[in-house]
Amino acid sequence: MKTFWNTNKGIRLLDEWEPNCWTQITCPTEEECRQLQSEFSIPDYFFSDIADADERARYEYDDGWMLVILRIPYVKEVRSRTPYTTVPLGIIHKRDVTITVCYFETNMMIDFVSFQQRRGEGFVDYVDMIFRMFLSSAVWYLKRLKQISLLIDKSKRDMDHSVNNESLIGLSRLQDSLTYFITSIRGNETLLQKLKFKLQVDELDADLIEDVNIEMSQARETARIYSEILDSTMETYRGIINNNMNTVMRTLTSVSIILMFPTLISSLFGMNLINGMETSAVGFPIALVISIFVSVGSWWFLRFKHLI
Repeated sequence: MKTFWNTNKGIRLLDEWEPNCWTQITCPTEEECRQLQSEFSIPDYFFSDIADADERARYEYDDGWMLVILRIPYVKEVRSRTPYTTVPLGIIHKRDVTITVCYFETNMMIDFVSFQQRRGEGFVDYVDMIFRMFLSSAVWYLKRLKQISLLIDKSKRDMDHSVNNESLIGLSRLQDSLTYFITSIRGNETLLQKLKFKLQVDELDADLIEDVNIEMSQARETARIYSEILDSTMETYRGIINNNMNTVMRTLTSVSIILMFPTLISSLFGMNLINGMETSAVGFPIALVISIFVSVGSWWFLRFKHLI
């Protein structure tokens, strides 16, 4: 989907492209990419790099064109193995052409447009727009981290009643999401530090960069703290599972030992050997009493040793 925005003194929707407007491309088709390449002579590999879901945050210059790839948070479908991840957002610029390309429809970009419309000031230039996208991504990382924190708390409450594989798998997937977040945020921070010296930054941009640094640092530290909490939580529950398994195995072993004595006694009395009670009427009751006495004694001994 292709959308044109006038960013002068506000964000206004345009019917067609005009110089110095912002062209927003979301989930582009191959035809749209070819059209942009032929119309503006954009290097073709720019779009393939942006389409790579694993592309790192970086910037590049080619034939006067600048490509900035920013990693932004993205929520997959509910049953995905990794519910929270990051995807690349490409910013392409040259003179009066500014294009953003994202192969995923994200809440961040929808919120970015609506927030700038409410703000009613537009962008001073493309540099201001780039750094505001950095700021928006940091804010959305914090929002997604709060959601992850709520999911962790919910899983912990569920596991307080019953520790099961499904809950542990859910925590493991959240751990993967936090790993993606931490890696992407660090990449964005490195990219931000490099762009400070590559772009024409004025005093207003410097203040904005400071805000971005603060938000990025907070997002990174929050993700790191949640990751450590999650590691500790999973380690604790793994210990609980192992302890429960040891308790069950110890109980089963103790029961097997208790049941072994009646089997041993009945086997001894059932052998074809002369023991003096073959023809006695009280032979079976005596063997039964001995079995019960030995079983109770072994049960008391194991209880005394806290083995059952």
